[in-house]
Amino acid sequence: MAVDNIASNVLCEARNVNHSFDRPNDQKLSVLDDIHLSIRPREVMALLGPSGCGKSTILRVLAGLVKPSSGEIFYHDKPLRGLNTGVAIVFQSFALYPWMTVSENVEAVLKARGLPDDVIRQRSQEVLKLVGLLGFGDAYPRELSGGMKQRVGIARAIAVNPEILFMDEPFSQVDALTAESLRAEVLDIWAMSDRNPSSILMVSHDIKEVVYMADRIVVLSANPGRIRTVMENPLPRPRDYRSFEFLRLVDTLHEIITGHEMPDAAPAPAAVAPSATVIEPLPDTSASEIVGLIEYLDARGGRADVFQIASDTHREFGEIIKVVKAAEMLDLVDTPKRQVVLESDGIRFVKASPEARKGIWREQLLKLNLFRKIIDLIEKKEDGELEKETVMDIIIFSMPFEDFEKTFDSIIRWGRYGNLFTYDDDTEKLSLSK
Repeated sequence: MAVDNIASNVLCEARNVNHSFDRPNDQKLSVLDDIHLSIRPREVMALLGPSGCGKSTILRVLAGLVKPSSGEIFYHDKPLRGLNTGVAIVFQSFALYPWMTVSENVEAVLKARGLPDDVIRQRSQEVLKLVGLLGFGDAYPRELSGGMKQRVGIARAIAVNPEILFMDEPFSQVDALTAESLRAEVLDIWAMSDRNPSSILMVSHDIKEVVYMADRIVVLSANPGRIRTVMENPLPRPRDYRSFEFLRLVDTLHEIITGHEMPDAAPAPAAVAPSATVIEPLPDTSASEIVGLIEYLDARGGRADVFQIASDTHREFGEIIKVVKAAEMLDLVDTPKRQVVLESDGIRFVKASPEARKGIWREQLLKLNLFRKIIDLIEKKEDGELEKETVMDIIIFSMPFEDFEKTFDSIIRWGRYGNLFTYDDDTEKLSLSK
């Protein structure tokens, strides 16, 4: 077990934290396993890992939004009871009130603290100036770009003067150039030593992002979430994305994640055979991206280095991993060490006609419990139609910490490509393809 050593001079700590989710069949889904974590003063820490590794759950446990099944959270060496008042969160999806102006969105959190009106107005103007939005106070969220919306989210979070700023994949919903600008601006705000936030804890799947921002990088493994390793980042600020030292650290993290996410050896057999009804989380990627990967491999003799794929396709490594994992779930590729290799079904797929490809894709989908369950439920319906709500219930109960809407979208996109079923956006019902 990799453990983040708990020092005496820390702001917030997780000690022996485990968390599980109660399923309807009285079974438990373990999402965090023996997490030891500490946040020190004046540092930026990043949680890095794949979907399902519990990154966002750790954030919520430390914030007091989720009570762990076992273990303790401490804030300034005192057991946390209820919400962590020293923390504010910047969310991935902006989470702005659409009926409120920019100023009103910021002022809402200050009013909740019972501050006088003049203090609220002054503080709101200060933080909007700090994030470059002075003059936009009367605008509504619908009038703002994605980057400006996230600036409002940052302003709202720092308005309450948090000692620790939590950021849950805060730059994933904006374009690459805006994200780069926001990273630098957040670090500029944090670097002001005369004010809070003292520390930042961020969740990310982007390796270059965490190397650029973090002083310590916590690499997590999935199902359940465990701390794999904690890496100190010795690079001085400001950091250069192109420097040899920067790229070497990126490569080191690549190796750590690849060695776990795409292991060469087959896993040891479990003491108890997994249930046939286990539902597999779907990577957030499209059928066309998976087909594109298969075509890419075929053009290179059926094999390629995963880092080379990312470089050739100009995609983030984390995004390529999702496409590779999706293709592996469908038994189209294998992943020995750093290589991605076409399997026999992948070769059969890429050599087939467009119509035959759909049939092979359909075969591969039906190897997955999630799609078999959906088809079974459709076939049991007298009218042959299954409501979206029922599918969402399956996702929520089987994969409670996945993004429900994204998972549903992946189900529909993958199913449509293989002519497995159709989905009517107006009635929100699925039916078997004819």
